[in-house]
Amino acid sequence: MDTTRLDELKDCPTSIWLDDLSRAKITGTDSHSLPSRIATSAVVGVTTNPSIFSAAISSGSEYAKDIELMKGSSVDDVIEKLTTDDVRAACDLLLPIYKSSKGVDGRVSIEVDPRLANDTQATISAGQKLWKIIDRENVMIKVPATLQGLPAITALLSHGISVNVTLIFSIKRYGQVIDAYMKGVEECSDPSKVHSVASFFISRIDSAIDAQLKGIGTPEALQLLGKAAIANAHLAYQLFEEKFNSPRWASIAAKGGHKQRPLWASTGVKDPSYSDTTYVVELVAPDTVNTMPQSTLDALLDHGVLRGDTITSRYPDAVNVLRGLSELAISLDDVTGELEIDGVKKFAQAWNELQINVKNALQ
Repeated sequence: MDTTRLDELKDCPTSIWLDDLSRAKITGTDSHSLPSRIATSAVVGVTTNPSIFSAAISSGSEYAKDIELMKGSSVDDVIEKLTTDDVRAACDLLLPIYKSSKGVDGRVSIEVDPRLANDTQATISAGQKLWKIIDRENVMIKVPATLQGLPAITALLSHGISVNVTLIFSIKRYGQVIDAYMKGVEECSDPSKVHSVASFFISRIDSAIDAQLKGIGTPEALQLLGKAAIANAHLAYQLFEEKFNSPRWASIAAKGGHKQRPLWASTGVKDPSYSDTTYVVELVAPDTVNTMPQSTLDALLDHGVLRGDTITSRYPDAVNVLRGLSELAISLDDVTGELEIDGVKKFAQAWNELQINVKNALQ
């Protein structure tokens, strides 16, 4: 990519994270390797999830030697070692960014076992274990934003553990996540030590809403295609601004607390008729993160056009989009509720698939 585009990315108020990790990316030397991405394309963080690990370990020959050495171990022990080794190595690669950004970026996220999403205490225990095993200040423990996950988020933060809250779809739930974050930071002995991001999912909302709009098929419905997810995210950012300009937050900030940044996740475009960079260029604002799959990052590097802040001036438009959905009897609350359940289910399925593949490799 040319110098001008790289400068644009580095000057972008949204931090660019890569939603992908594998042993090959850590140790590789080509342009798609993590060291190359860090050096040449303004990538300042990494996120993972059970689906990413399942794909990496199931198809990556780089894991064969470690799996062979662990024959006789349990499947869960093997998965834990492979995933935490990768995350620890990625944390080390990103450590200079972590230090230069004073802990804001240079982060690597790893998710607790998604099968624990509805068990508060088990999630807390799993998060504490991962934090201890990885033993890197710049790791973030991912916790799903289920109702049972909210008190786990607070507990982990109160113990000085940085958290990436994942699978957020609704603005209502996002408000509860911010409250859980503030409570955890208030209970932490040193708020300056913890950081957090709130991962708000994007493309899955359009996929679900667009299907309903196409089913209605009226001109009014078709005009709203591809607009729901971005509108939802814009109003989430408006809530972020309100919450982190409140007297409660001012008190926390005075003790060294850091804002919990919104992170735009699921930013790979699923409908080929939409621009492949739309969930990046339309979601730029200060104090935000965009984690993107390799294909979306490549598209951004090749032809993405950043236009500065594309959120804060568009709140009225977002309200109109949501009003239009309501007038068509499309319930965004129903859709986001179903997406949360489905998201937890899909991650659990990916984990189960990973277990089966590792079990076969151990035999």
